[in-house]
Amino acid sequence: RIISAPAMPAKKMSKASFPKNTVALISLLAGATIWGLIWHPYRALEGMAVSPALGATLTYFVAFLLGLGLFRRQLAGFRPGWMLAMIGLVAGGCNLGYVLATVHGEVMRVLLLFYLAPLWTVLLARLLLGEKVSLPGAAVIGLSLAGAVVMLWQPSLGLPLPENGAEWLGLAAGFLFAFANVLIRKAQELSIEVKSMAVFAGVVVVGLAVLPFEPGAVTLPPMAGWLLVALIGLVLLATNLFVQYGLTHTPANRAIVIFLFELLVAALASWLLAGEAMTLKEWLGGAMIVAASLFSGKLAAHETEPG
Repeated sequence: RIISAPAMPAKKMSKASFPKNTVALISLLAGATIWGLIWHPYRALEGMAVSPALGATLTYFVAFLLGLGLFRRQLAGFRPGWMLAMIGLVAGGCNLGYVLATVHGEVMRVLLLFYLAPLWTVLLARLLLGEKVSLPGAAVIGLSLAGAVVMLWQPSLGLPLPENGAEWLGLAAGFLFAFANVLIRKAQELSIEVKSMAVFAGVVVVGLAVLPFEPGAVTLPPMAGWLLVALIGLVLLATNLFVQYGLTHTPANRAIVIFLFELLVAALASWLLAGEAMTLKEWLGGAMIVAASLFSGKLAAHETEPG
């Protein structure tokens, strides 16, 4: 996932703002659509004997190289520090985990576990930023946990646990996503371009660290695979620009609703392209997790309103 810029607080729109708001809406919908489909080209690479870890490493390296050229003016004279390195590694683990989880697991179960991120955000903001857990924040925690329990409950074990390694990865990726966003809030002095490049570099570094532990030999892509790698890298960079623009011109409570479009895209795509379908229990638990995400959007909007 791409680390997001802080969304603007809600305010009254003028007639002149409508074109900009329309572009922002389209940008966010495009980003949500891409993230709801991004698992499919990585599965296509796996079908070419390219492991998901190698596929993610190569595609994010392409995005990094393209970003070096596109952001060269913003990066001129910049010196990295420990905070940026930490953001890169945490976000790198998040993005790599997301790819691995959606390639090896059921897409919607992984995504819903990833969408527990608001739960982790509330807890991490309390631990790292000293923010008190308000009543709405407690409601987000409770609703997220209840949804996870409903979705993950295994009668044979009597415990609400992920069923396999891919689902554990999806859960961990959501936690790392929340962790990275909390770190971003601590590093307000860093530009969006610098943070984006840190994310791209972080996936490459974490991916290279994981590759030696991949089962079997590392297989480079065939010619068609290299073309797909280049295309995914370009799409990743473009998605970053879409999302950053959209979030900069969209109120936080509206942005979280738009981002949930990703779940609709992923549900349809995983059914049509992979034959995956959710059970009633998973739909119920997922609905509770989505409600918690919507509630967290209202909470974020309240926190960003000028006081």
